[in-house]
Amino acid sequence: MGTSALSKKPWWTLPENFHAPMVFHMEEDQEELIFGHGDTYLRCIEVHSHTLIQLESWFTATGQTRVTIVGPHRARQWLLHMFCCVGSQDSCRHDQGRYPWLNCGSGGLDGGVLAELCGTLDY
Repeated sequence: MGTSALSKKPWWTLPENFHAPMVFHMEEDQEELIFGHGDTYLRCIEVHSHTLIQLESWFTATGQTRVTIVGPHRARQWLLHMFCCVGSQDSCRHDQGRYPWLNCGSGGLDGGVLAELCGTLDY
């Protein structure tokens, strides 16, 4: 279960995780690459990243999807980093972004793996 290391409460019970949702837009093809056809992997990504993600495909006329993420700050930053990597033209960065999702169906990202990956980001 996703808990905050400091309070040991589930992350969704802490109001600070909902104060500043991360909102951005992504291309429709990138959405399908990350979340799968029909958003097949959305729930898995939410569970393993300890976040809630809302996708609004209808939001723009240009085919972009509005993405809103709430959850612990480091988890939101990590997801944004992974999304940017997946959208990169650089094959190494693209693979770096895809790697965590490859294991999503087989246990995926637990808190330890997420913490380790979050620790690699520069803030």
